[in-house]
Amino acid sequence: MSEPTNPEKDVTDAHSPDVPHPTDEAGINLVVQAALAAFAAAVNLDELKAARLAHTGEKAPLSLANREIGRLDKSEKAAAGKLMGASRGRVNKALAERTVVLEAEDAARILVEETVDVTAAPRRRRAGARHPLSTLQDRVSDIFVGMGWEIAEGPEVESEWFNFDALNFAPDHPAREMQDTFFIDPVDSHLLLRTHTSPVQVRSMLEREVPIYVLCPGRVYRTDELDATHTPVFHQFEGLAIDKNLTMADLRGTLEHFARQMFGEDASIRLRPNFFPFTEPSAELDIWHPGAKGGAQWIEWGGCGMVNPNVLRAAGIDPEEYSGFAFGMGVERTLMFRNEVPDMHDMIEGDIRFSEHFGMEI
Repeated sequence: MSEPTNPEKDVTDAHSPDVPHPTDEAGINLVVQAALAAFAAAVNLDELKAARLAHTGEKAPLSLANREIGRLDKSEKAAAGKLMGASRGRVNKALAERTVVLEAEDAARILVEETVDVTAAPRRRRAGARHPLSTLQDRVSDIFVGMGWEIAEGPEVESEWFNFDALNFAPDHPAREMQDTFFIDPVDSHLLLRTHTSPVQVRSMLEREVPIYVLCPGRVYRTDELDATHTPVFHQFEGLAIDKNLTMADLRGTLEHFARQMFGEDASIRLRPNFFPFTEPSAELDIWHPGAKGGAQWIEWGGCGMVNPNVLRAAGIDPEEYSGFAFGMGVERTLMFRNEVPDMHDMIEGDIRFSEHFGMEI
């Protein structure tokens, strides 16, 4: 390993005269005059530093001449020492005086450049805005917290058991295929990017004591192509309630209250029969959106139903004693028809103008 470089040892001045003999008063004076001229010519502290290294560093002519005193005869050392001491004193004094001058000039320059006119009108910086997906998700969470529910979260890299098996998905269910699900290599690790936030519901049933009322918002992944209405990475909020004697009437009442909080008192819902592996009976949720673009209309919003007894058993809950309901909607889809956003690209391209349109609240 090479030795560390000493910056002073490496600095030389090509314009310096040859090293004078330490008893050569005329030669020493020439070296001193060259140093004084270099200091006087420096117009800033960086140039003065370069001049200092060139004329006082270890390879400077004056330093090399001073080093020769040790090789002189004893009779010459006293005179040479006196000459060199006086010469180095002149150089150091000139350097100190020039340093004071340049430091003062530098301070004055900074004072001018960084002066703040306190009487001038302030420059207003454009305030940013939270992304509307975040504010919408917070609004939904606030509605359910206001009803006494809890917010539950879980990992985005999930076990296949939590994502499919515990939710009553058959081993040959199409959603398990590679074209629908992002599996993590190696495949036999049985890990994947969660395709819905339903695994958080399973984790909540395993971790919490009944009764359970949780809302599970979060990011999910599916192998969809990006277009105006689809994206491979999107957000959901799902709700789960487990208690004694819960029925479809409780589910409907909860969703009607939620819809009116989101879309106004004139909003209403309808449930159409459907099938989901984790609920039985299952329903498709439509909302009557009175403020929809083009006039009030029914819009498909999400899925819901009573929790399948097999799901309760997988979580160790007795379906003979407890029942539950669950529902789920997409945050992006809700934002699209609630705020008339026509293209999914607008939500993911990161253009601040899109977020500013919504401000801090939606």
